[in-house]
Amino acid sequence: MNRTFLISGASFAGLTLAYWLNKFDYHVTLVEISSGIRKGGSPIEIRSEALNIVQEMGLLEKIKAKQLTVNVNKRMVNAKDETLFSWNHSEGNDIEIDRDDLLDILEESIPKNVEFLYKNRITRLEQFEDNVNVTFKNGENRNFDFVIGADGTHSSVRKLIFGNENEFSIFFGAYFATCEMKDIATNQGVIYNEPGKMAGLFPFKNSVQATLIFRSPKLNYDYRSLEEQKEILKTNFKNGAWKIQNIIDEMLKSDKVYFDEICQIKMPTWSKDRIALVGDAAHTAGFPTGMGTTLAIQGSAILAKSLNELQGDFQAAFSNYYKIYHPFAETVQAKITDGLNFTVPETQEEIDRRFNKKTTANNAHLQAD
Repeated sequence: MNRTFLISGASFAGLTLAYWLNKFDYHVTLVEISSGIRKGGSPIEIRSEALNIVQEMGLLEKIKAKQLTVNVNKRMVNAKDETLFSWNHSEGNDIEIDRDDLLDILEESIPKNVEFLYKNRITRLEQFEDNVNVTFKNGENRNFDFVIGADGTHSSVRKLIFGNENEFSIFFGAYFATCEMKDIATNQGVIYNEPGKMAGLFPFKNSVQATLIFRSPKLNYDYRSLEEQKEILKTNFKNGAWKIQNIIDEMLKSDKVYFDEICQIKMPTWSKDRIALVGDAAHTAGFPTGMGTTLAIQGSAILAKSLNELQGDFQAAFSNYYKIYHPFAETVQAKITDGLNFTVPETQEEIDRRFNKKTTANNAHLQAD
């Protein structure tokens, strides 16, 4: 009899895992708290081994067809919008794509026999020797052979099985927000810094995505409350120069602001008996690394392949998945501090120093040419 899997979360990790588990003849159910695949957010990048994974899935050409072809030149500016330095953001074979486009492609790859439970979530998990008993928000109670948490940085599956998020979350002293801009235009990626703050505008498709980052001590707020998040942004970017006030005004009008802390999830194991974690639920890398989607896709495929190869021993499969993938996830996580320091210098002196280093490097490159 084919074993049954319940996956909590229908984003990059959950959809990728559902594809591979179904391919290996497991019965798959996805539960998602939203009314459908959750859309919105900034463009994302698919890198390194994740490109090979989507090629194995037969999706690479579809993804390339949706690849963003916006101007890859980016520039850093001062408060008067004067260019301090510019560079080409081309990343070789990496693919930048609208987050919604990639989600659509992944969703379309899921066969009809995969069950989706929308507007629902797991509220209770109880493990037994041969199954996991699951209670859902709607009151339904079902048994599954395995449960996988693919439900993000603030994973409810992780909390139910492994404990409070604070035990595994490392805060890096900053918060970020992204939002589509309706009334602000740019044909280049533009970044502006003030001490401890960054504002950026990035074109894609027929729109512009804004990103705000600010350094801060840990804040006490309801991460589900958009109104609280907007107030935090309004307070921390008060009197900001450049186009910051325009960006804030747009964000205050939007119902699609994505706001979160910059943190990482680090765990000594990603599984407990019949329950395991993938993607950000297991190993959030942090916003400045730009590797969250890649990690989610790659890790989900490794988990599914380990289960398929070791069908008679799921605990060995879970252990193998951690052993194979944990070192790579850690190497990605190690890049966050340098990424954050470059993106959001804490002082004006550090901003100026970064500018001088970049100018020196550009001059040396021109002289070499």
